[in-house]
Amino acid sequence: MKLTIVGSSHFKEQILDYQKRLIEFGHEGIVHPDYEAYVSGAKQDVWNMIQNGEHARVKKENNYIMWWYNAIQGSDGILVLNFDKKGIKNYIGGNTLMEIAFAYVAGKKIFLINPIPEDVPYVDEIKAMVDESNVINGDLGKIH
Repeated sequence: MKLTIVGSSHFKEQILDYQKRLIEFGHEGIVHPDYEAYVSGAKQDVWNMIQNGEHARVKKENNYIMWWYNAIQGSDGILVLNFDKKGIKNYIGGNTLMEIAFAYVAGKKIFLINPIPEDVPYVDEIKAMVDESNVINGDLGKIH
């Protein structure tokens, strides 16, 4: 299965790790090439902008939202990496919420690595789009 891996940029190392892990399970993991650049130490000027509150500018200048939309359209589904962040268990931010919606309206499969976060104001929207049976609790073997 071809899955676009989505989640907070904060999880860039985990995104690359899960890309490799998906391959071990016979799947293809799609990630934005900038994650590899950030992890390898390249494009640090862009990463610094993200870290310094200019994430919206970076998203616009690099057309990231459209890139993710197109990647999701070309995939069988998405794997949402929702780890703890900002004191929120299983964090899903605004961008990832949009990516879930892109997948949902396109009829793509949506897998969450961890349960749906309860401490976000849009929990009902997530629950409306994500089938609880596709919450895999870290077990990539559950991807079907």
